[in-house]
Parts: sequence; structure tokens; C-alpha cells
Amino acid sequence: MRPFFLLGFLLSNITATAAIEPISTSIAVGMAAALTGFLATYQNVFYYFHECCRPEWISFNRTGLEVALDRKLFGQHVASRVIQKAVTGFMNNKNPKKPLVLSLHGWTGTGKNFVSQLIAENLYKEGMASSFIHQFVSTAHFPHLSQIENYKSQLQQWVKGNVTNCPRSMFIFDEMDKMHPGLIDCIKPYLDYYENLDGVSYRQAIFIFLSEEEKDRWIQLKVAICNFYGRTDQIHIEINAGGEHITQVALNFWKEGRDREEIQLQDLEPALSLSVFNNKKSGLWHTSLIDKNLVDFFVPFLPLEYRHVLLCGMAEMSAKGLEPDQDVVDQMARDLVYFPKSEKIFSGKGCKTIGGKLDYYT
Repeated sequence: MRPFFLLGFLLSNITATAAIEPISTSIAVGMAAALTGFLATYQNVFYYFHECCRPEWISFNRTGLEVALDRKLFGQHVASRVIQKAVTGFMNNKNPKKPLVLSLHGWTGTGKNFVSQLIAENLYKEGMASSFIHQFVSTAHFPHLSQIENYKSQLQQWVKGNVTNCPRSMFIFDEMDKMHPGLIDCIKPYLDYYENLDGVSYRQAIFIFLSEEEKDRWIQLKVAICNFYGRTDQIHIEINAGGEHITQVALNFWKEGRDREEIQLQDLEPALSLSVFNNKKSGLWHTSLIDKNLVDFFVPFLPLEYRHVLLCGMAEMSAKGLEPDQDVVDQMARDLVYFPKSEKIFSGKGCKTIGGKLDYYT
């Protein structure tokens, strides 16, 4: 029952009972006045029970995001720093010139989807379950190349309709590495520096693109390892994806005995954005989003080391309500695949399969 209908119903009953119940009528009039005052302050009391595009449901928790990135995201000091600064700066800007656009790159299991979840949890009261978060998976939502023109039209309508409904919407595009090239360009106008388009402003929205180097991951890793050991003559493959560059930088730091935490965004981002732009097998191939500098940050996720897998294992045990056991986690971690195999530098699947693995070892 809507509040205003309730008020009308109450007032009508006051009129009907005024002649025979003066005391009850006085009480009812008082209740109606109180209810009217309440509704004057809160236009709809049901805003508190049903998610809506209001501060009660959408409010950025800067400290929450910072703590979550620091305590839950392992081995990603570059990504953590960029995400924290980018999201905080954007949310604190009362008049942004364009939406926030982040492009996340790295191997499977390094934390890209997890970071999207952390942002959601510290922006929307309902977290990833919020009706203002819209997630697209390329292989599920845009599977057929023959339907690309229909997909473009639908995608434009989805973005426009949802931002019209709530300017503070968030869009997550997963599997950008599997998206048909040219498709994502259809939303370029919504990411640009326009005050509004057809009366709709997109400046408060957030767009996150997730690219995984899984298809060519083993080839990229083999190239990086051969380069690392100076055996480049054994391989003759042209690689254009960004994952190989991220891996190569991490390996070079390890080879030189330098601390992994010394790696900076500038060591990775320029080559990463160029390689993504030139990757013909990516949805970002020659996209106007990159050509027109509409992507605010290309965020690199480093391959995880053995020590990071241990941290993931301990955290997963806690999440399952188990007492963290170093011996159990170490046994599980030692049975995973690492490269180079003798040194066990990088985990082939990051932390992605740890939840299932622990069920076997506990």
C-alpha cells in the first residue's frame, strides 16, 4: 500500500467517524498530521525497503575500499593503487567531465573480477546484487558475429535506459578478449566528454572492461620464459596481447633481484595500451575508445607468485569458516602448476581454483 493512498484512506475514515467518535477522531487527526509530516520529509517511505537511486543505497565508502584492497587483494600493488586513486578521485568529483572508464588486464585468477566486486561492495549497499550494476559477458550476451548490428543497437538501448534510470550506474564488460572487434565502439558517445546526449548525462557512470589473456596465455608465457633464459631463437611467434608484456616486466624484475613492489604503472601501461589496441583478437582492437583516449586507466594485474597463492589459501580457509592451517595451504599450493617449474615463480591459474582445491585438502 502506497503512503499517499494510506493517508487518503485514513482521512476518509476520519470524516466517516467524526460524528460518533470525537475522541478517536482527534487521535486519528493527530496521526494523520504526523504521517503527513513524515511524508513531507521522505517522499516515499518505501525507499528504505526497496533499492533506489538515492544516497541511502548508493554511497561511496573510501576507507572500506582501501582496506578491502589492502587486506583481500594479494600481489597486485600496482592495480590496488590505481583502482583506489581512480575510483576515489572520480567519486569525490561533483562534476566529472566524463564517465570513469577502467580497462583491467591480466591472467586468469589474478583478481580482475574480484576488484570489480570490491568496488561494487563499497559503492552500492546491495553490492554485486545491486540493480544498478549491469554485467555483460561476451560469449553469453554477444555470441554471434552475424548479429553484431543487433547487438550494437541493444547495447546502446541498455546503456541509455539504465543510465536514464540511475545516473550512478556501473557497467562491467567481461571477456573483452573474446568480444567481436568493433562492437564496443557503439557506446563511444556515452563515454565521451559530452554534457548530455538527448537529455541524458552519462558523466556519473562507471565502465569497467575485463580482458583475460587466457587463449594465448601459455604461448605468451613460453615466449616470456624463453626470453628470460636467453633462448629466443627457439621461438618465432608474434604476440600482440598485453599479458606477455606484463609477464616480461615481472620476470625482468625477478631476474635482476629487484623487489616486485618496485614495479610502477609507467613500467606497464604505455606498452599495455598499445598492445591491446593492436591485438586483432580483442574487442578493443583499433577501438575509438583507445584512439580518442577515453579509457582513463589501463590497469595491469601481475602474475601471482607462490607466496601470493599461500595468502589466498589462508584467506580462503578463513572465508570458509575454517581455522587457517599453514601446512594444509602449503601442501595445496605446492601441488599447483608454476612457471618456470623449478623456481615456481608464477602460478599458472593464479588464485582462481583455490576454493575447490582446498575442499580436497581439508
